[in-house]
Amino acid sequence: MERISSLLANKWVQLAIVLAVAALLLIAPLVLPVRMNQTLISIGVYAVAVLGLNIIMGYTGQVNLGQIFFLGLGAYVAAYGVNQDWNIVVVFIAACVVPGIVGLLISLAAARLGGLAIAMVTIALPIIGVPLAKRLSDFTGGSQGTSARFSSAPDWTGLDNDQWQYYIVLVIAAAAFLLGRNLVRGKYGRAFGVVRENEAVAASMGVSPYRYKVLAFTIASIFGGASGFLYLVAVQYTSPETLTFVHSIGLVIAMVVGGAGSIIGSLIGGAYYVLVPQITNAIDPSLTAIIQGVILLVVLFLLPGGLVSLPRVIGRLTRRRSGDRPPGTSTPTLPGRQPASDAAQGEPENTERQSPS
Repeated sequence: MERISSLLANKWVQLAIVLAVAALLLIAPLVLPVRMNQTLISIGVYAVAVLGLNIIMGYTGQVNLGQIFFLGLGAYVAAYGVNQDWNIVVVFIAACVVPGIVGLLISLAAARLGGLAIAMVTIALPIIGVPLAKRLSDFTGGSQGTSARFSSAPDWTGLDNDQWQYYIVLVIAAAAFLLGRNLVRGKYGRAFGVVRENEAVAASMGVSPYRYKVLAFTIASIFGGASGFLYLVAVQYTSPETLTFVHSIGLVIAMVVGGAGSIIGSLIGGAYYVLVPQITNAIDPSLTAIIQGVILLVVLFLLPGGLVSLPRVIGRLTRRRSGDRPPGTSTPTLPGRQPASDAAQGEPENTERQSPS
Protein backbone atom coordinates (compact mmCIF):
# COMPACT_ATOMS: atom_id res chain seq x y z
CA MET A 1 0.00 0.00 0.00
CA GLU A 2 2.86 2.37 0.82
CA ARG A 3 4.47 1.54 -2.52
CA ILE A 4 1.23 2.39 -4.29
CA SER A 5 0.97 5.67 -2.37
CA SER A 6 4.53 6.66 -3.23
CA LEU A 7 3.94 5.70 -6.84
CA LEU A 8 0.81 7.83 -7.03
CA ALA A 9 2.73 10.75 -5.54
CA ASN A 10 5.00 10.82 -8.60
CA LYS A 11 3.99 13.74 -10.82
CA TRP A 12 4.60 11.76 -14.01
CA VAL A 13 2.35 8.96 -12.79
CA GLN A 14 -0.30 11.53 -11.90
CA LEU A 15 -0.02 13.08 -15.36
CA ALA A 16 -0.33 9.65 -17.00
CA ILE A 17 -3.46 8.90 -14.95
CA VAL A 18 -5.02 12.25 -15.86
CA LEU A 19 -4.32 11.69 -19.57
CA ALA A 20 -5.71 8.14 -19.43
CA VAL A 21 -8.90 9.30 -17.69
CA ALA A 22 -9.28 12.18 -20.18
CA ALA A 23 -8.89 9.75 -23.10
CA LEU A 24 -11.51 7.41 -21.62
CA LEU A 25 -13.95 10.27 -21.08
CA LEU A 26 -13.51 11.46 -24.65
CA ILE A 27 -13.96 8.01 -26.16
CA ALA A 28 -16.76 6.82 -23.86
CA PRO A 29 -19.79 8.34 -25.66
CA LEU A 30 -18.65 6.90 -28.99
CA VAL A 31 -18.68 3.30 -27.78
CA LEU A 32 -21.31 3.26 -25.02
CA PRO A 33 -25.06 2.79 -25.60
CA VAL A 34 -27.43 5.73 -25.36
CA ARG A 35 -28.64 4.85 -21.87
CA MET A 36 -25.09 4.78 -20.49
CA ASN A 37 -24.35 8.15 -22.09
CA GLN A 38 -27.44 9.62 -20.48
CA THR A 39 -26.34 8.28 -17.10
CA LEU A 40 -22.90 9.85 -17.48
CA ILE A 41 -24.54 13.13 -18.51
CA SER A 42 -26.69 13.10 -15.37
CA ILE A 43 -23.65 12.41 -13.20
CA GLY A 44 -21.90 15.43 -14.69
CA VAL A 45 -24.96 17.64 -14.11
CA TYR A 46 -25.33 16.80 -10.43
CA ALA A 47 -21.60 16.61 -9.74
CA VAL A 48 -21.38 20.34 -10.55
CA ALA A 49 -24.28 21.03 -8.15
CA VAL A 50 -22.61 18.95 -5.40
CA LEU A 51 -19.33 20.76 -6.05
CA GLY A 52 -20.98 24.12 -5.38
CA LEU A 53 -22.59 22.72 -2.25
CA ASN A 54 -19.23 21.36 -1.11
CA ILE A 55 -17.61 24.79 -1.39
CA ILE A 56 -20.11 26.35 1.01
CA MET A 57 -20.61 23.38 3.36
CA GLY A 58 -17.52 21.21 3.09
CA TYR A 59 -14.87 23.92 2.76
CA THR A 60 -16.49 26.87 4.56
CA GLY A 61 -18.58 24.98 7.10
CA GLN A 62 -21.85 26.85 6.46
CA VAL A 63 -25.24 25.20 6.15
CA ASN A 64 -26.99 25.31 2.78
CA LEU A 65 -30.08 23.17 2.34
CA GLY A 66 -31.38 25.03 -0.70
CA GLN A 67 -28.86 24.29 -3.47
CA ILE A 68 -31.56 22.75 -5.65
CA PHE A 69 -33.24 26.18 -5.80
CA PHE A 70 -30.27 27.61 -7.69
CA LEU A 71 -30.15 24.59 -10.01
CA GLY A 72 -33.81 25.12 -10.82
CA LEU A 73 -33.37 28.86 -11.23
CA GLY A 74 -30.48 28.32 -13.64
CA ALA A 75 -32.61 25.87 -15.64
CA TYR A 76 -35.52 28.32 -15.85
CA VAL A 77 -33.25 31.20 -16.93
CA ALA A 78 -31.67 28.98 -19.59
CA ALA A 79 -35.08 27.86 -20.86
CA TYR A 80 -36.31 31.45 -21.05
CA GLY A 81 -33.20 32.57 -22.93
CA VAL A 82 -33.45 29.72 -25.42
CA ASN A 83 -37.12 30.41 -26.07
CA GLN A 84 -36.28 34.09 -26.62
CA ASP A 85 -33.65 33.10 -29.19
CA TRP A 86 -30.69 34.41 -27.22
CA ASN A 87 -27.20 33.40 -28.23
CA ILE A 88 -26.33 30.16 -26.44
CA VAL A 89 -23.24 31.70 -24.83
CA VAL A 90 -25.41 34.51 -23.45
CA VAL A 91 -27.87 31.91 -22.19
CA PHE A 92 -25.12 30.09 -20.30
CA ILE A 93 -23.76 33.31 -18.78
CA ALA A 94 -27.25 34.38 -17.71
CA ALA A 95 -27.92 30.95 -16.18
CA CYS A 96 -24.83 31.41 -14.01
CA VAL A 97 -25.08 35.14 -13.26
CA VAL A 98 -28.76 35.35 -12.27
CA PRO A 99 -28.51 32.61 -9.59
CA GLY A 100 -25.21 34.18 -8.50
CA ILE A 101 -26.88 37.57 -7.97
CA VAL A 102 -29.80 35.99 -6.12
CA GLY A 103 -27.38 33.99 -3.98
CA LEU A 104 -25.38 37.15 -3.23
CA LEU A 105 -28.47 39.05 -2.11
CA ILE A 106 -29.60 36.19 0.11
CA SER A 107 -26.15 35.66 1.59
CA LEU A 108 -25.72 39.35 2.46
CA ALA A 109 -28.48 38.85 5.00
CA ALA A 110 -28.13 35.16 5.81
CA ALA A 111 -24.34 35.16 6.35
CA ARG A 112 -24.77 37.18 9.54
CA LEU A 113 -26.85 34.36 10.93
CA GLY A 114 -25.48 31.08 12.12
CA GLY A 115 -26.40 27.49 12.82
CA LEU A 116 -30.13 26.84 12.82
CA ALA A 117 -31.07 30.31 11.57
CA ILE A 118 -29.16 30.07 8.29
CA ALA A 119 -30.42 26.51 7.86
CA MET A 120 -34.00 27.80 8.06
CA VAL A 121 -33.27 30.49 5.45
CA THR A 122 -31.87 27.98 2.96
CA ILE A 123 -34.67 25.48 3.65
CA ALA A 124 -37.16 28.21 2.72
CA LEU A 125 -35.66 28.65 -0.77
CA PRO A 126 -37.03 25.48 -2.41
CA ILE A 127 -40.22 25.69 -0.33
CA ILE A 128 -40.89 29.17 -1.71
CA GLY A 129 -39.50 28.35 -5.13
CA VAL A 130 -42.09 25.71 -6.04
CA PRO A 131 -45.23 27.88 -5.64
CA LEU A 132 -43.37 30.86 -7.09
CA ALA A 133 -42.54 28.87 -10.22
CA LYS A 134 -46.20 27.89 -10.55
CA ARG A 135 -47.39 31.50 -10.27
CA LEU A 136 -44.90 33.07 -12.67
CA SER A 137 -46.39 31.18 -15.58
CA ASP A 138 -45.34 33.74 -18.21
CA PHE A 139 -41.73 33.03 -17.32
CA THR A 140 -41.82 29.44 -16.10
CA GLY A 141 -44.75 27.83 -17.89
CA GLY A 142 -46.61 27.37 -14.61
CA SER A 143 -47.36 23.93 -13.25
CA GLN A 144 -46.81 22.37 -16.68
CA GLY A 145 -43.25 23.59 -16.86
CA THR A 146 -41.40 24.74 -19.94
CA SER A 147 -39.31 23.03 -22.58
CA ALA A 148 -36.35 24.32 -24.55
CA ARG A 149 -34.83 22.26 -27.33
CA PHE A 150 -31.42 23.60 -28.16
CA SER A 151 -28.91 20.81 -27.59
CA SER A 152 -29.49 18.71 -30.69
CA ALA A 153 -26.26 17.75 -32.42
CA PRO A 154 -25.34 19.95 -35.42
CA ASP A 155 -25.14 18.07 -38.71
CA TRP A 156 -21.46 18.90 -39.19
CA THR A 157 -20.46 16.98 -36.05
CA GLY A 158 -21.72 13.60 -37.22
CA LEU A 159 -22.71 12.88 -33.62
CA ASP A 160 -25.97 11.65 -32.14
CA ASN A 161 -27.84 13.95 -29.78
CA ASP A 162 -26.80 12.08 -26.65
CA GLN A 163 -23.14 12.20 -27.70
CA TRP A 164 -23.28 15.93 -28.39
CA GLN A 165 -24.97 16.60 -25.06
CA TYR A 166 -22.35 14.47 -23.33
CA TYR A 167 -19.52 16.59 -24.71
CA ILE A 168 -21.26 19.84 -23.71
CA VAL A 169 -21.66 18.57 -20.14
CA LEU A 170 -18.09 17.21 -20.10
CA VAL A 171 -16.53 20.52 -21.14
CA ILE A 172 -18.51 22.67 -18.71
CA ALA A 173 -18.19 20.19 -15.82
CA ALA A 174 -14.43 19.85 -16.38
CA ALA A 175 -14.06 23.65 -16.37
CA ALA A 176 -16.15 23.89 -13.18
CA PHE A 177 -14.05 21.27 -11.37
CA LEU A 178 -10.82 22.91 -12.51
CA LEU A 179 -12.02 26.29 -11.23
CA GLY A 180 -13.19 24.71 -7.98
CA ARG A 181 -9.87 22.95 -7.48
CA ASN A 182 -7.86 26.12 -8.06
CA LEU A 183 -10.18 28.06 -5.75
CA VAL A 184 -9.92 25.76 -2.74
CA ARG A 185 -6.16 25.27 -3.16
CA GLY A 186 -5.45 29.00 -3.26
CA LYS A 187 -5.71 31.80 -0.74
CA TYR A 188 -9.50 31.73 -0.80
CA GLY A 189 -9.53 28.06 0.07
CA ARG A 190 -7.21 28.69 3.01
CA ALA A 191 -9.47 31.51 4.19
CA PHE A 192 -12.52 29.25 3.87
CA GLY A 193 -10.77 26.66 6.00
CA VAL A 194 -9.95 29.15 8.75
CA VAL A 195 -13.54 30.37 8.81
CA ARG A 196 -14.78 26.79 8.99
CA GLU A 197 -12.53 25.91 11.94
CA ASN A 198 -13.08 29.00 14.08
CA GLU A 199 -14.62 32.32 13.07
CA ALA A 200 -13.13 34.15 16.06
CA VAL A 201 -9.64 32.98 15.13
CA ALA A 202 -10.29 33.95 11.52
CA ALA A 203 -11.28 37.48 12.56
CA SER A 204 -8.16 37.81 14.73
CA MET A 205 -6.05 36.84 11.68
CA GLY A 206 -7.65 39.56 9.56
CA VAL A 207 -9.91 37.14 7.67
CA SER A 208 -13.48 38.46 7.63
CA PRO A 209 -15.86 35.52 8.28
CA TYR A 210 -18.80 37.52 6.91
CA ARG A 211 -17.02 38.38 3.67
CA TYR A 212 -15.87 34.84 2.97
CA LYS A 213 -19.21 33.28 3.88
CA VAL A 214 -20.90 35.64 1.41
CA LEU A 215 -18.28 34.77 -1.21
CA ALA A 216 -18.66 31.02 -0.68
CA PHE A 217 -22.46 31.20 -0.83
CA THR A 218 -22.33 33.25 -4.04
CA ILE A 219 -19.88 30.85 -5.68
CA ALA A 220 -22.06 27.90 -4.66
CA SER A 221 -25.05 29.66 -6.25
CA ILE A 222 -23.14 30.20 -9.50
CA PHE A 223 -22.20 26.53 -9.64
CA GLY A 224 -25.84 25.70 -8.96
CA GLY A 225 -26.88 27.88 -11.91
CA ALA A 226 -24.29 26.19 -14.15
CA SER A 227 -25.67 22.78 -13.17
CA GLY A 228 -29.16 24.10 -14.01
CA PHE A 229 -27.97 24.99 -17.51
CA LEU A 230 -26.51 21.48 -17.86
CA TYR A 231 -29.76 20.01 -16.57
CA LEU A 232 -31.60 21.74 -19.41
CA VAL A 233 -28.98 20.50 -21.88
CA ALA A 234 -29.69 16.96 -20.74
CA VAL A 235 -33.46 17.02 -20.20
CA GLN A 236 -34.53 20.03 -22.35
CA TYR A 237 -37.42 20.55 -19.96
CA THR A 238 -37.89 21.90 -16.45
CA SER A 239 -40.83 22.30 -14.09
CA PRO A 240 -41.56 23.20 -10.45
CA GLU A 241 -40.80 19.56 -9.60
CA THR A 242 -37.14 20.37 -10.22
CA LEU A 243 -37.13 22.68 -7.19
CA THR A 244 -38.61 20.34 -4.59
CA PHE A 245 -36.95 20.18 -1.19
CA VAL A 246 -36.42 16.43 -1.32
CA HIS A 247 -33.97 16.91 -4.19
CA SER A 248 -32.06 19.46 -2.14
CA ILE A 249 -31.69 17.02 0.75
CA GLY A 250 -30.56 14.42 -1.77
CA LEU A 251 -27.73 16.72 -2.86
CA VAL A 252 -26.63 17.20 0.77
CA ILE A 253 -26.61 13.43 1.32
CA ALA A 254 -24.63 12.96 -1.90
CA MET A 255 -22.04 15.49 -0.71
CA VAL A 256 -21.67 13.75 2.67
CA VAL A 257 -21.44 10.27 1.14
CA GLY A 258 -18.97 11.39 -1.51
CA GLY A 259 -16.81 13.37 0.91
CA ALA A 260 -17.27 16.83 2.38
CA GLY A 261 -14.34 19.14 1.72
CA SER A 262 -13.13 17.13 -1.28
CA ILE A 263 -13.19 17.94 -4.99
CA ILE A 264 -13.08 14.27 -5.96
CA GLY A 265 -15.73 13.63 -3.32
CA SER A 266 -18.05 15.96 -5.23
CA LEU A 267 -17.69 13.79 -8.33
CA ILE A 268 -18.35 10.67 -6.27
CA GLY A 269 -21.37 12.43 -4.77
CA GLY A 270 -22.75 13.17 -8.22
CA ALA A 271 -22.37 9.51 -9.16
CA TYR A 272 -24.06 8.45 -5.92
CA TYR A 273 -26.98 10.84 -6.52
CA VAL A 274 -27.64 9.32 -9.95
CA LEU A 275 -26.67 5.66 -9.63
CA VAL A 276 -28.05 4.63 -6.23
CA PRO A 277 -31.70 5.53 -7.06
CA GLN A 278 -31.35 3.69 -10.39
CA ILE A 279 -30.04 0.57 -8.66
CA THR A 280 -32.61 0.62 -5.87
CA ASN A 281 -35.47 1.27 -8.30
CA ALA A 282 -34.34 -1.74 -10.31
CA ILE A 283 -34.45 -3.86 -7.13
CA ASP A 284 -37.56 -2.44 -5.46
CA PRO A 285 -38.72 1.20 -5.78
CA SER A 286 -40.25 1.09 -2.31
CA LEU A 287 -36.80 0.42 -0.78
CA THR A 288 -35.05 3.44 -2.31
CA ALA A 289 -35.37 5.71 0.72
CA ILE A 290 -34.48 2.92 3.15
CA ILE A 291 -31.36 1.86 1.26
CA GLN A 292 -30.15 5.44 0.92
CA GLY A 293 -30.69 5.97 4.64
CA VAL A 294 -28.71 2.82 5.48
CA ILE A 295 -25.85 3.89 3.18
CA LEU A 296 -25.75 7.30 4.81
CA LEU A 297 -25.60 5.82 8.32
CA VAL A 298 -22.89 3.34 7.35
CA VAL A 299 -20.76 6.08 5.80
CA LEU A 300 -21.23 8.40 8.78
CA PHE A 301 -20.16 5.67 11.23
CA LEU A 302 -17.40 3.94 9.25
CA LEU A 303 -16.19 6.63 6.85
CA PRO A 304 -16.81 10.09 8.36
CA GLY A 305 -14.72 11.54 5.53
CA GLY A 306 -16.99 10.00 2.89
CA LEU A 307 -16.27 7.38 0.24
CA VAL A 308 -13.31 9.43 -0.96
CA SER A 309 -11.51 8.53 2.29
CA LEU A 310 -11.90 4.77 1.73
CA PRO A 311 -8.39 4.20 0.22
CA ARG A 312 -6.81 6.05 3.14
CA VAL A 313 -8.75 4.00 5.68
CA ILE A 314 -7.85 0.74 3.91
CA GLY A 315 -4.18 1.76 3.87
CA ARG A 316 -4.25 2.53 7.58
CA LEU A 317 -5.88 -0.81 8.40
CA THR A 318 -3.39 -2.66 6.20
CA ARG A 319 -0.43 -1.07 7.96
CA ARG A 320 -1.96 -1.85 11.33
CA ARG A 321 -2.48 -5.50 10.49
CA SER A 322 0.97 -5.99 8.98
CA GLY A 323 2.63 -4.21 11.89
CA ASP A 324 4.30 -1.70 9.56
CA ARG A 325 5.79 1.35 11.21
CA PRO A 326 7.01 4.55 9.62
CA PRO A 327 10.76 4.55 8.83
CA GLY A 328 13.03 5.60 11.68
CA THR A 329 10.70 4.48 14.46
CA SER A 330 11.40 1.76 17.00
CA THR A 331 9.50 -0.15 19.60
CA PRO A 332 8.84 2.21 22.52
CA THR A 333 10.45 1.28 25.86
CA LEU A 334 9.78 2.40 29.39
CA PRO A 335 12.28 4.81 30.99
CA GLY A 336 15.15 2.91 32.58
CA ARG A 337 14.37 -0.29 30.63
CA GLN A 338 16.33 -1.70 27.72
CA PRO A 339 14.91 -3.32 24.61
CA ALA A 340 14.04 -6.98 24.85
CA SER A 341 16.75 -7.92 22.34
CA ASP A 342 19.48 -6.36 24.52
CA ALA A 343 18.16 -8.12 27.63
CA ALA A 344 18.23 -11.43 25.80
CA GLN A 345 21.96 -10.92 25.11
CA GLY A 346 22.61 -10.45 28.80
CA GLU A 347 23.75 -6.84 28.53
CA PRO A 348 23.58 -4.90 31.78
CA GLU A 349 20.75 -2.46 32.15
CA ASN A 350 21.82 1.16 31.75
CA THR A 351 20.18 3.01 34.60
CA GLU A 352 21.68 6.34 33.49
CA ARG A 353 20.14 6.23 30.08
CA GLN A 354 19.45 9.69 28.75
CA SER A 355 15.76 10.43 28.39
CA PRO A 356 14.58 11.31 24.84
CA SER A 357 14.53 14.96 24.10
